[in-house]
Amino acid sequence: MLATQLTHLPDQAGVYQFFDKAGHLLYVGKAKSLKHRVKSYFRFSPTLSPNPTLSPRILKMINEADALQYILVQSEHDAFILENSLIKQLKPKYNILLRDDKTYPYIYIDLSKPYPRFDITRKVIKGKHIRYFGPFSSGANELLGALYLLFPLVQKRGCERAKKACLFFQMGRCLAPCEGLVSSETYRDIVDKATKLIHRPRALQEALQEKMVSYASALHFEEAAKLRDMRQRIVSMERFTHLDLAKLEDFDIFALYNEGGITCGLRWCVREGKVVSSNHSFARSQSDFDPEALYRQLLLDAYPPQTPMTIGTLFTASPLEEAKALEAILQQRHQRAISIKHPKRGEKHHLITLALTNAKELCAQHLRKPTVSLQETLARYFEFSRTPEHIEIFDNSHLGGEATVGAIVCWRHDGFDKSAYRHYHLNHKDEYGQMRELLTERALRFETQNAPDLWVIDGGKTLLDLAQTVLESAGVKVDVIAISKEKIDAKAHRAKGAAKDILHTAKGSFTLSAQDEKLQFFQRLRDEAHRFAISFHRKTKRTQDKQHSRLKQLGLSEGAIKKLLLYFGTFEAIEQASHEELVLVSGKRVAHTLSQKEE
Repeated sequence: MLATQLTHLPDQAGVYQFFDKAGHLLYVGKAKSLKHRVKSYFRFSPTLSPNPTLSPRILKMINEADALQYILVQSEHDAFILENSLIKQLKPKYNILLRDDKTYPYIYIDLSKPYPRFDITRKVIKGKHIRYFGPFSSGANELLGALYLLFPLVQKRGCERAKKACLFFQMGRCLAPCEGLVSSETYRDIVDKATKLIHRPRALQEALQEKMVSYASALHFEEAAKLRDMRQRIVSMERFTHLDLAKLEDFDIFALYNEGGITCGLRWCVREGKVVSSNHSFARSQSDFDPEALYRQLLLDAYPPQTPMTIGTLFTASPLEEAKALEAILQQRHQRAISIKHPKRGEKHHLITLALTNAKELCAQHLRKPTVSLQETLARYFEFSRTPEHIEIFDNSHLGGEATVGAIVCWRHDGFDKSAYRHYHLNHKDEYGQMRELLTERALRFETQNAPDLWVIDGGKTLLDLAQTVLESAGVKVDVIAISKEKIDAKAHRAKGAAKDILHTAKGSFTLSAQDEKLQFFQRLRDEAHRFAISFHRKTKRTQDKQHSRLKQLGLSEGAIKKLLLYFGTFEAIEQASHEELVLVSGKRVAHTLSQKEE
């Protein structure tokens, strides 16, 4: 079959996929010419065989390959994009993946407003006069808090709409622009001073130290302790600022280092000549090292669509043959000129050398960790296709079909990532329908938010099958495990101190000892999702009860309220409904009553 496919390959750009005899995806690659690129994997004389010049990893892949599929695209540019998307979603066995898709926060300010304020974002904020600072791999919240503590800026978002001076004015931390007590010119001078300190953590530390001492002298020890913690976080940022260039330039540096089967991808963000933040990720490079592919992944993942890109120059520790193509992709994504360079001498080369030294040290630290992590143990025991470093946990909550909500909790590497938590209002009244709605909502966002390694479902075999169906419909490969209570006489066994949970995968069901760390790990994930879901459910229920009470006070009967909710779904939708819709659903009297309420 494979030999026949190779003879009919088109001389056109595209993405190719190799599969084994069982139909499992082995590898995804891109090509300017599918005909020439795919044939380069083989020797055709005297018989079809793998090309002996291939790297050990790709040679092993070709020996397992039994079938080929490809997708034609218009250009090599489109092939780049499609390949990157398929690798992240399908996670092929022989593609090396740098395992970190976090988006780091930026501090931004909208200078078009008369009294602008700083805030934090991870996405592009619409506006012609938005200025971004960052990204910050740590300390962004503390940095923002320090600015608002040290400068009399508009402190909270709500203050922008206020018409009367608040407590911050009385405390001397705001100049009350809401009452016109400060001119926009004077306020802009304060903003300029604060802006100059964003990339000067040392100056912020000194100012916080003075405040901390003054609080302690006044016996305000709790406030002093908060400042101490804030200052310590900013000190952790300071470890980068000794790398200081003579020129006030903005650019990013990328370096890869491979050792002992581990590849470290490092990114340094240089702003105004100083390295202000650093982040890194790791990949297991089984038997060879493909820097070109990994640099491509590093760069495309570092600047995803809809995130700010504040710089136009990128430096890599190795020259890239595909630099021009990557420049074109990033330029199209972010509507600005992009330049990718490899410095061979001077200050930039010195920084590249230092970045490689740091990447080498990070590799060494990673290799010194225990040889088998809990995540690797889970992958082997449950036969997952990948080590579950990025996990999403799903749960839903309701009370008799009311206040139906769903929750998604995220685990990354070694802890919960609360910035990735999400909750939703759901429409279905039954638990199966609610879970299907929640899983489908997540699957629809795979294009913009990468699929995880593992889904954990709070439920049994039925919900496990549901999750696998949703993933198959989305064309995404993610392992799934469900956790449910043991059933005794068709009821969940919840005896105190003896609750027995069962784990379900596509391979079967597992009943583990209550002391087993594998079971305890999934119980911890399930319990966090349950906590997050039920807290949002209670908040939603309180809000609905208040809204229900208001409708009863207007004279609506229980039957009329139930009828409206069955049709519109939520109280918010009832409030936004037109008079004609209300007449159609509940009659003129109810519509007239609700219309009077809106007036």
